[in-house]
Amino acid sequence: MPRNRKAAGVDLAGSPRRPSGWALLSGPKLLDARILYGDGEIISAVEAAKPELIAIDAPLSLPRAGGMRAVDREMHRRGYPVLPPAFGGMKALTERGIRLAEALRRMGYGVIEVHPTSTMKALGLGRAEAALALRRAGLAPRERELEPHEVDAIYAAITALLHLRGLTEVVECEDGAIVVPIRHGPAGGRA
Repeated sequence: MPRNRKAAGVDLAGSPRRPSGWALLSGPKLLDARILYGDGEIISAVEAAKPELIAIDAPLSLPRAGGMRAVDREMHRRGYPVLPPAFGGMKALTERGIRLAEALRRMGYGVIEVHPTSTMKALGLGRAEAALALRRAGLAPRERELEPHEVDAIYAAITALLHLRGLTEVVECEDGAIVVPIRHGPAGGRA
């Protein structure tokens, strides 16, 4: 399997007027991290980069009934604190995520739903140390601090790369699927 596969991460905002994070990784190297806004900007970044897989930090399906999907309840059962896609501002984010994912899939791109906070947890990182861990791994620009949306986009892209390498699990129910890294315990074994 090629080591330098390209994967992108998008920390999607509920509104195109608010900042969304974008990150592009190729193997162990950060190629791009920035803030984007409208769907057209995100699609243009994808077309320019041509990643093999795009990980979107947003629910990519709605619950069949109520506010939570079965997959959200399963994530909670496993200790991953995802937000319900049909409550408050999450509904606008979910609808935008669904539209963007469908547009990218029609263009031939692979798209997965991720949750960067769950990725960090699976990797044994707290939110406070996540940006520092990226800097130590060489996945942060030296010339500036990362915006929080960029940090989440990088962790989304990391999840996509791990998925391409078969190092993730897909938490899947009838109403959605969320990809998280295989969780490892303190001694390096699976938890």
